Amino acid sequence: MWALGDKIASSIVAQTAGIPTLPWSGSGLQVDWQESDFQKRILNVPQELYEKGCVTDVDHGLRVAEAIGYPIMVKASEGGGGKGIRKVNNADDFPNLFRQVQAEVPGSPIFVMRLAKQSRHLEVQILADQYGNAISLFGRDCSVQRRHQKIIEEAPASIATLDVFEHMEQCAVKLAKMVGYVSAGTVEYLYSQDGSFYFLELNPRLQVEHPCTEMVADVNLPSAQLQIAMGIPLHRIKDIRIMYGASPWGDTPVDFENSAHVPCPRGHVIAARITSENPDEGFKPSSGTVQELNFRSNKNVWGYFSVAAAGGLHEFADSQFGHCFSWGENREEAISNMVVALKELSIRGDFRTTVEYLIKLLETESFQHNSIDTGWLDRLIAEKVQAERPDTILGVVCGALHVADVSLRNSISNFLHSLERGQVLPAHTLLNIVDVELIYEGKKYVLKVARQSPNSYVVIMNGSCVEIDVHRLSDGGLLLSYDGSSYTTYMKEEVDRYRITIGNKTCVFEKENDPSILRSPSAGKLIQYVVEDGGHVFAGQCFGEIEVMKMVMTLTAAESGCIHYVKRSGAALEPGCIIAKMQLDDPSRVQQADLHMGTLPQIQSTALRGEKLHRIFHYVFDNLLNVMNGYCLPDPYFTAKVKNWVERLMKTLRDPSLPLLELQDIMTSVSGRIPPNVEKSIKKEIAQYASNITSVLCQFPSQQIANILDSHAATLNRKSEREVFFMNTQSIVQLVQRYRSGNRGHMKAVVMDLLRQYLKVETQFQHGHYDKCVFALREENKNDMNTVLNYIFSHAQVTKKNLLVTMLIDQLCGRDPTLTDELINILTELTQLSKTTNARVALRARQVLIASHLPSYELRHNQVESIFLSAIDMYGHQFCIENLQKLILSETSIFDVLPNFFYHSNQVVRMAALEVYVRRAYIAYELNSVQHRQLKDNTCVVEFQFMLPTSHPNRMSFSSNLNHYGMVHVASVSDVLLDNSFTPPCQRMGGMVSFRTFEDFVR
Repeated sequence: MWALGDKIASSIVAQTAGIPTLPWSGSGLQVDWQESDFQKRILNVPQELYEKGCVTDVDHGLRVAEAIGYPIMVKASEGGGGKGIRKVNNADDFPNLFRQVQAEVPGSPIFVMRLAKQSRHLEVQILADQYGNAISLFGRDCSVQRRHQKIIEEAPASIATLDVFEHMEQCAVKLAKMVGYVSAGTVEYLYSQDGSFYFLELNPRLQVEHPCTEMVADVNLPSAQLQIAMGIPLHRIKDIRIMYGASPWGDTPVDFENSAHVPCPRGHVIAARITSENPDEGFKPSSGTVQELNFRSNKNVWGYFSVAAAGGLHEFADSQFGHCFSWGENREEAISNMVVALKELSIRGDFRTTVEYLIKLLETESFQHNSIDTGWLDRLIAEKVQAERPDTILGVVCGALHVADVSLRNSISNFLHSLERGQVLPAHTLLNIVDVELIYEGKKYVLKVARQSPNSYVVIMNGSCVEIDVHRLSDGGLLLSYDGSSYTTYMKEEVDRYRITIGNKTCVFEKENDPSILRSPSAGKLIQYVVEDGGHVFAGQCFGEIEVMKMVMTLTAAESGCIHYVKRSGAALEPGCIIAKMQLDDPSRVQQADLHMGTLPQIQSTALRGEKLHRIFHYVFDNLLNVMNGYCLPDPYFTAKVKNWVERLMKTLRDPSLPLLELQDIMTSVSGRIPPNVEKSIKKEIAQYASNITSVLCQFPSQQIANILDSHAATLNRKSEREVFFMNTQSIVQLVQRYRSGNRGHMKAVVMDLLRQYLKVETQFQHGHYDKCVFALREENKNDMNTVLNYIFSHAQVTKKNLLVTMLIDQLCGRDPTLTDELINILTELTQLSKTTNARVALRARQVLIASHLPSYELRHNQVESIFLSAIDMYGHQFCIENLQKLILSETSIFDVLPNFFYHSNQVVRMAALEVYVRRAYIAYELNSVQHRQLKDNTCVVEFQFMLPTSHPNRMSFSSNLNHYGMVHVASVSDVLLDNSFTPPCQRMGGMVSFRTFEDFVR
């Protein structure tokens, strides 16, 4: 068994059997054995002969390598699974790579073999019993490898011709018989394009890809192994007899070498290994936990996994944790089945997997045409061929949403915990807007993410914005609605990057990092440094080695500089921990990401929420209610959106078809659940209203529909029937109640709901400073801190809410002043808000209330005109001062009326209007000069001088300066008359003229 299980010994045995081998450190070594010795004894490899094939140290290895010729492979005899094997291209690399092999498989003998370029890795599955029988169970093609470890296998090996592969099978069977091998085993070959093959090694065990052979041979290999161990000969095993065309339950001997029935493989199988490796970083292995693992098997595809959800992989385990197998009638069908299965495989954890990259490999033209070799995948990795990635902008948007969502949830959680502990944090710490920076493929994306509602975000970039509906999943993911499609996305934040998974595609965003700090890429053990502490390294140069999941990985420097180590050799490493620090040669040469200047694409979200009037109403009302709850966008987007929402809200509320569309929607949903006669009667009322909807006298039939429902309910005798009827008609009753006062009443109720929401929050913060108000809220809501948090979150946006409230007041009371009387109670409540933060709303509400008590504009216009005309004498050039004085001192608002008289047909009226405007506007000042004059086109101009009030800071400053020098002078009229150039420092001058158009002004 050892003679075939050891790589060096098995190569010596193969050479003894006359099987071709590649040049290696033991080329030509053979055991003294003849063909006639088959039945005499079992072949053994003497120890002294074995040692001749070993490479003992670096110097010995260099000599052997020179003799063989580069490139070569340095291999540990006891290695396997890609461990203990390195490719060496030149003598300079040999010492370092030789030590890596020694470190990966400590104590193992090492040998050197020439590299076979552009070859295929083919295997022959053998099965042998203790009676000298050995057979071949077809073969496998394992040519798709990275770091000399298989990643995709298939059976049978269709690349080799039948004659050549039959010879390979015969050689494999001969090896098994030579050493008296018993049980299942695998003989591995390297197959060249010219049809030649070379023995590689023999694995005296079942390999993880053995189901490939089982599925094409229909032989249960573990069961056959057990039966062989029990002493049962091959010809008595049921599966073997069936394969050779014998009776399943017979016991007649089978001539395996000259059987009349030649076994043939059934169909084709593709196998894919699932590993915790990052294909974007050269299949770097990593460890961590698994949050979700979901694989859907079917009759042609199955798989097994060594971990489950809530499980994990530690840094000392192998990176492979799953294996999937696909069967098809032919190779193309098997590939297709595997691709479908991998696309449905869902794995979410702390580490990257190879699933997406496997799909990419299976769909490549080279694999489809079977034109690959053992170096194919390594070349793809070197060329940085990557798996299919999501659209860049989609990835950026999803990444920004995830980063922002985490920040927002953390801010809420921290604030809530502080409230529970009795601490009061500033309201601005409750975030609603988050700045996000992402680096992707050398581009830096600067975004701003704001919540528009609990389930809606707005992403802003370079002056463009896009609205996205977001629903948080119970497993931490986000379900996004973007550009008419839904995406399930997840984020894993690492020390230096964000990993975003969108469906079954992954993209990785880098964080801004410091190139002078070198971190561990994953958990593992620091083996050694290859550069002295304080030594100089160049960009891309290796400075150390770590062991990660039984593999030795190199650490390289991103920039040039002097390195200083933080960790010692042998230290256990955590992901992202600092290994070393660098003093950069030239920090200015560090490559910076270019700022992305593009904008977000314009997407249409209207189709998702609908374009019908009642859909628009509910959409804008919900958005305005969310603004009242504190979900405000940054400016200038907030002002524009709120203005648009308010205008659309008022437009839909004034549209008489709104209740009709709402009722039709409800009737569609309850149709069949309410009595037919009730449904017919309601639809009749709907039709009647729809046919007269534009009539001035038409009213929504709320009362009629209510009577229909009440009349039918009165006929129901059983309580259960009434309850069912009321439950089915509840939505209709609610609609009828909302429109019981018509469209006008509904409009007033909707606006009042928004204003009530504003008052509900802001009245809580009128009783003192912020901390005092928060403590009072805590006392009122001891068992519900979330309510307190919601109050504070809304109050933090009071400035922006003020804008919405004033817009609503202007829209409602400005368009229809008669509504002011109906809103007088809530407007009065608004005027009682005493905090300066609410001053804008209180002032506007007070102005509306005052205006409601004023005469109409037309009446005031006529009154002012009659006063002007009565103040002019019959000749039209003198004024009645008493009448004009009444206008100046009037408590009635006239500023909105006076400008109309600036263009009166009577010039004296124009002059009077200008002077009244000036004297009324400057009533708080001391006017000491008012002069009228005319321009060439008879346009009236009024010039005036006034004194600053004694309380004015400029006047007080001037007085103090005079007192300082002991010089006090009181200006008099005589002084001004004597010297026109003298103007007291506390006196100011002004002028006023009115033009009908801007062209008249610039003329």
